[in-house]
Parts: sequence; structure tokens; C-alpha cells
Amino acid sequence: MPNNYQPPPGYHGCYLRIDLSTGVSQRVELTPTVLRNYLGGSGLGTYLLLREGSATVDPLSAAAAIAFVFSPLVGSPLTTSAKFAVVSKSPLTNRINDSLASSGFAIAGKQTGCDAIVLVGSADRPAVLVVDEGDVRVEPAKELWGSDCAAAQQSLSQQYGPGFRHAVIGPAGERRVRYATISHDGRHAGRGGSGAVLGAKNIKAIVVRGTQRCRWADPAGLTRLAKELSSRSLGPATAKYRELGTASNLLLFNRLGALPSRNFQQGQFADVAALDPVVLAEKGGHARSTCAACTIGCEHLYSLGSSSEAEPGVRVEYENLFALGPLCGISDSEVVLQASRRCDELGIDTISTGGTISFAMECVERGLLDLPWLTFGDGTALLRAIDLIGQRDGVGDWLAEGSRRLADRLGGDSARFAPHVKGLEIPGYEPRALQTMALGFAVGSRGADHNRSGAYEVDFSERVNRYALTSQSVPLAIETENAATIMDSMILCKFLRRVFTEFFQSAAEMLEVTTGWDVSAEELVATANRIVSAKKLFNIRAGWTPQEDSLPDRFLQEPQQDNSEARLSPEQLRVAVRLYNELRGWNADGSITSGRADNLGLPANG
Repeated sequence: MPNNYQPPPGYHGCYLRIDLSTGVSQRVELTPTVLRNYLGGSGLGTYLLLREGSATVDPLSAAAAIAFVFSPLVGSPLTTSAKFAVVSKSPLTNRINDSLASSGFAIAGKQTGCDAIVLVGSADRPAVLVVDEGDVRVEPAKELWGSDCAAAQQSLSQQYGPGFRHAVIGPAGERRVRYATISHDGRHAGRGGSGAVLGAKNIKAIVVRGTQRCRWADPAGLTRLAKELSSRSLGPATAKYRELGTASNLLLFNRLGALPSRNFQQGQFADVAALDPVVLAEKGGHARSTCAACTIGCEHLYSLGSSSEAEPGVRVEYENLFALGPLCGISDSEVVLQASRRCDELGIDTISTGGTISFAMECVERGLLDLPWLTFGDGTALLRAIDLIGQRDGVGDWLAEGSRRLADRLGGDSARFAPHVKGLEIPGYEPRALQTMALGFAVGSRGADHNRSGAYEVDFSERVNRYALTSQSVPLAIETENAATIMDSMILCKFLRRVFTEFFQSAAEMLEVTTGWDVSAEELVATANRIVSAKKLFNIRAGWTPQEDSLPDRFLQEPQQDNSEARLSPEQLRVAVRLYNELRGWNADGSITSGRADNLGLPANG
């Protein structure tokens, strides 16, 4: 980097590239143009992955890159801004993957003096990567290998002391379970298997510490906006997250017939009341916690009846309740909480875990898989399957590959009801009952994901008929995807989305006081489209085909068993996908012309 380079406020103007095979690290300049075009988080991470050429390599190979990316807002007083993105090629989907999470790791990582940490290569033995400001070193981690996420973080805290923050993998990441997570402060960068990518590089943990703070363009203006946002974050728009968290969605979705149950065969679960968060609190106790630099406090911890007082509560959100409960036919709250805790300990994504196990349960039911012990509603079987996955033991080795690969192994008609898009298991939003969301799942760059598309908000509004996917739904789906893209790149928590009257205008104001850029709402919409297009280009280079932008046959050929109105037309979905592509400025089949790619400001051939 040139010694006289002055980065924009809010940035350090470089990323730290570490080759684990050689031990060589260097700081690589990020120009103001790149930073403005891709912001940070998911956007900047996509740019870096394309720059590294990761689209065309095996995600578990030494040549693959994984990026820990911060944003111009990290370290600011803006609420929910202590977030980072982990961006890599997914070993589950072989497509772009970006997982976001909140913790002190984001603040400490940015204070090492870089806007991202990019890892390539592979350590020759189990190791801990330490980034202590300007000092980068790889230290042996033999004694940590095999430990669960919580135990590893506790050991690292004792070894390195205060000031250091850690991101770790569990046994599942070590064994390259394709949906392994990365844990930090007890939270997880969950979906898509970034933990497996780190495990393939023989890295048990990344430990960071630093003192380098960024300057702000308008400190007084930033303080004013931060106070205003904090005040609004405590209003009615976030009340449900503070009171019960996302778990409160369970009963609502069930009432609307949109709660996937028994591997997406049904949209309601008869025993859902047993998993009501109010009931969970009454049975075992309930406490609230909060992420770093957050005023909302959406984290809800529930105690197991069998737990000692010394044990921490189990973090409960809608997605782990749905995936380990109704999706697998489980109504025993104690089992669901135990399963969630075990996933956190092993370091595996709860959605993909529940999706793959529920799929296997249906395969057993249909005679496609000879595992008579693995049946819907059997809590003991669920817990056994989770442990087998984490250890890749026996059938756990098959389940660790995800539902798409399991269907490929089993054959028959199993692919018809394997619950994934592009290999990523579908979260807790029934696509036939939420058809704008169905479009969001189909076109999603990392597969079926509710965090990259907020189209379900459209379905829950009066703007569309949620049982009918029409042309009017498409621009609304794009609008929610654009907003999510900017939130994931700046980075801000999605739970803030309803506190903004005009999100893009508010986001532009935040960027102006942090970076000094004269940003408009219109520019941010264009930036969102650029980032979405860059992700698509990554997938094209990785082997994407138009046939991927769809849903499994179950959702296109069958109505819900318990709601004949919930029926999705394959032709309607095809038409909507085609219109989505055209509105994005792509070819009708979803491909991107060379001229369009050139306008994205990306490396020509990655």
C-alpha cells in the first residue's frame, strides 16, 4: 500500500490477505471507488471473492478464499452496527455464501487496521490464526481440536486474555460437515458451511485484537443520528423482538398455514402450542441478552428443565424452533431445546440440520432409506441423528452432506421432495402459502434464504395475494432484496428495518456522516443492484444454470396436504423469475452479458 494513501472516513482502505500455506500476509489497498461501489460486509466480500478467483475452485480446497468482512459503520455509535460477514464459496451449494453475525469480533477485527481479513491456503496442522494488530501468526491448536464451540472459546479466553476476540469452529467444522458454522460470543455465522471451509484450512479459531480506530466524516452528525436511531429502535417496531424474540412467529405462522411441518408436507402443526415461547419461559425460565452495540436485545435464552443453574440458557429463535420442532414432527420442548444446544456445541446450522433430518425421516417413511429408528416425532432419534452428523459417524456421514446430496445418493423420486434451493435447505416459510417469498427463494444467490430476501414482508402485507404469484409481486420482491443487500453490506441488523420510514434515504444519511460521501437513495438502489449482480456473476462463473432458479417439485406439483388453496403454479414461477431477471437488467434466462459484467467494476476473470 502507498504510504500516502488516505482512505475515506469509516475505512482503513485495505484488506489483510493471509496465505496459510506460506505464512505470508500483506495489506492490499482497497480504492475509494471499490469501497463506494461495494460498501462492506456481503458486498465487499463478494468483490474480494471474485478478485481471488474463488468461483472456479473447490470450496474445501486450499485455493479457496474465505473473507471476514467489516463495514464503514463498525465501531460507530450506531445501534446494531457491530456485525461482520463471512463470505466464501459454499461447500453445501457450490455457490456464493455470505453469513452475517453480531459480536465483539467485528469491532476487534476492524481495529486490527483492515476492512477485511481474507484467508487462502491451508495450515499444515490444526492451528489458531492470531491477528494482533500488525502481528500475524499461526499457532498450534492440537489441544483445541475436537472441543466444542463453547469449550474452545473458553480455552482461548484463558490463553489469550482480555482484549482478544475469537471466532471458532466446532467438531462439525473440523469434519467438514457441509453446513458447519463459525461461532463467536456464543452466536453463529450459520448458513452455507463457512465452518467447513475454515476446517478444511485446519483453522480451529481466529483470534483478533487491535487499537486502530477509523475517523468519521461528521462526528457530531453521527452522534445525532445514533441517538435518533437508538430511540426509534426501542419503539413499537421492535417490541416483539424485545419481548419474545422471533420465536413469537411460530404461532402466527401456524395460524396462517405457513409453518412448514413434517418436511414441508403440511403448513400447520397440531401440537404447536407446546413450543409457544411463553410456555417455554414458564417451564424452565427465560432471560434476555443482547449483541454487542445493540439497543434492541432480541436474544432470548431458555433454560432446560434438566440443566444446572451454572449452565447457560439455550438461544431460541423462530428458525431453530421450526427446524428442530414441527419440521421433524417434534413437539417436546425439552427435546427441541436440547437439539438446539447440541447444534450450537457441534457448530452446525439448525435450519440445514432440521431440513436434512426431516427429509431423511420422510425417506424412511417411503421406504427409500433403511433406518427404522429415524421417524417423525421421535425426539430420541432427532438427538441421535444430530450427534451422528457432528461426528460424521455412520449414516451421519450421509446426513452431513445435506439434503441435495442425500437425495442424489438415495435416488428414486427423493429429489422431488428434498427441501432445498441450490442445495441450501429451505427456512421456515412455506413457499406455497407465501408466494412472493417463493420467488425470493428461487432467485436467491445463496439459495433459499429469508435473510437475503424480505419478500415474506410483502406476503404479509395487503399489497399482494400471498396465494397468487403475479407480475405485481416481482418489483416488490426486488425492493425487499435491495434493502436486505444494503443492510448486509453497511452492515445493520434486519430487525431495524421497520423503524425506517424511507430506508434508502436513512442509509444514505448514515453513510454521509460516516464516510463523507454525498450519497443519494437512488445511488444506494443502484449499489444494491450492482452487488446482487456481482453475486450472480460469481455463481455464473461457478457453474450456475437457469434451471437452478426454481423450487423442488413438491412445491410446484402438489398443494399443501392441509390447505388446498396453497398451490404454486410452475408456469407462474417461471414467468416471475423471467421478469425478475429482466428488471435486474440481466438476460431473460438470468445470464449476464459481458458488457453488463464489465460495468460492475469487477475483475475481468476472477
